[in-house]
Amino acid sequence: MINLSDFKDNPFMIESAEEVFSVEAIVFVSDLVRTFLWRIEDILEQRRIQQKLFDCGKLPHFLDATKSIRESEWKVATIPNDLQDRRVEITGPVERKMIINALNSGANVFMADFEDSLSPTWDNVVQGQVNLMGAVRHTISFTNEAGKEYKLNDKTAVLMVRPRGWHLVEKHFKVDGKVIPASLFDFGFYFFHNAKELIARGTAPYFYLPKMESHEEAQLWNDVFIYAQQQLNIPVGTIRATCLIETITAAFEMDEILWELKDHVCALNTGRYDYIFSFIKKFAENPDFILPDRVAITMDTAFLQAYCKLLVNTCHKRGAHAMGGMAAQIPVKNDPVANEAAFEKVRVDKLREVMGGFSGAWVSHPALVKVVKDVFDQFMPAPNQIGQRDLHPIIREANLLQPHQGARTMNGLRNNIRVAIQYLEAWLRGVGAVAIYNLMEDAATYQINYALVWQWLHHNVMVDDVVLTEELLLQTIDEEMVVIKNEVSKKFDSGKFQQAKELFTKAVLATEFEEFFMLSAYDLLD
Repeated sequence: MINLSDFKDNPFMIESAEEVFSVEAIVFVSDLVRTFLWRIEDILEQRRIQQKLFDCGKLPHFLDATKSIRESEWKVATIPNDLQDRRVEITGPVERKMIINALNSGANVFMADFEDSLSPTWDNVVQGQVNLMGAVRHTISFTNEAGKEYKLNDKTAVLMVRPRGWHLVEKHFKVDGKVIPASLFDFGFYFFHNAKELIARGTAPYFYLPKMESHEEAQLWNDVFIYAQQQLNIPVGTIRATCLIETITAAFEMDEILWELKDHVCALNTGRYDYIFSFIKKFAENPDFILPDRVAITMDTAFLQAYCKLLVNTCHKRGAHAMGGMAAQIPVKNDPVANEAAFEKVRVDKLREVMGGFSGAWVSHPALVKVVKDVFDQFMPAPNQIGQRDLHPIIREANLLQPHQGARTMNGLRNNIRVAIQYLEAWLRGVGAVAIYNLMEDAATYQINYALVWQWLHHNVMVDDVVLTEELLLQTIDEEMVVIKNEVSKKFDSGKFQQAKELFTKAVLATEFEEFFMLSAYDLLD
């Protein structure tokens, strides 16, 4: 019998949840938690210690202790055949219609996301596991209110799954009376139910690993992989993972991260939006690292350009894919001129990436798959660019720490406020990926908006020609709430906009930087 006291809520009230929560699956996940929980807790404590050092002015650097790993010759394990060509990857939450459309989109890979694009309500998380079981077995289907049916094509994108990061918990599931790491919940149930089925279908369990800050964290994932494979009698090395380099500290340990996961890793990815957020977060107390308007933080200059070049050089040296970032643009309906302008921005960004040595890039909407594919087809006739060695000059520590130059403006401030509140309102309603002003916003982009406002206020920067004070900020938030109300019209009163405003205002006025908004806002979700 399954002990329902292990759950905060009865999971079987959710459709098909009994498929996820079999006795064997619960035992498997509980065993993972008992084996690795103490190491996750230790990693989170090391993050807190490191942040205190950064708050006192310390800066990240290449590690002396691992110099031999960086300077010696070695390569990661051979990349599986179905991951050799990854020129277009589409990402999105583990929602049923999204999964079907993404797998049918013509992209090479679909990253099904339990993290930044998913609001982690219990229903979303459990349904996500159910949906992925159907996707793996090609039994998933969906019928909308108008009666339109969606089902998978015979040929689909390769499936990869992104579990939540080490820092998040799954409050609805307990082991030994304690809530568990969300990372092990997401990974464990998906792996238990689908690993052997994937292998039988000629592929394997593939993962995207988020938010790592050090090679010790990569080592932990590697040990989780080994343990999980051994428990299910699956050959060690069957799992393949792509590591998102989306923290400033991880950028200084790319070689070491690949080394720790060398039997399971196949790529690094430039998680640009979380990376920008990490840059602000780690140096939140340092006035030398204040950034300009979000639109001025581009990938072709300063610390973002350096990190891209270092990632390409590192991956190619080690025989791994260098994967480009997200194209957040979406189609602009009923405006052909604006739509073409949005698509052109994507082309320019992806041209930069393919010419810079990347083997593929992300999109958030099926309509952009062909746009990106055309760019990579033209300039990358081979399946990938791993063989292109030493494309960029040596990247120094100072290059990775160079802030972007640019203006800090009231228009930028107002946009940050409006986008952040609208995103947070949707997230509180259980929607984690939201189209706002013709861009797909998720938790990572929300955190940039919040972080910039906090940073500017905390350091009393000049916004246009005035100092940003608490009084001015509060006034501006109130003004932007009026704008939001006018834009969303009748949806305002029935939504969670006031609650979102209160959460955002509390966060930007706080003395201490809020590490991740999900840590405090999660308890407000069902």
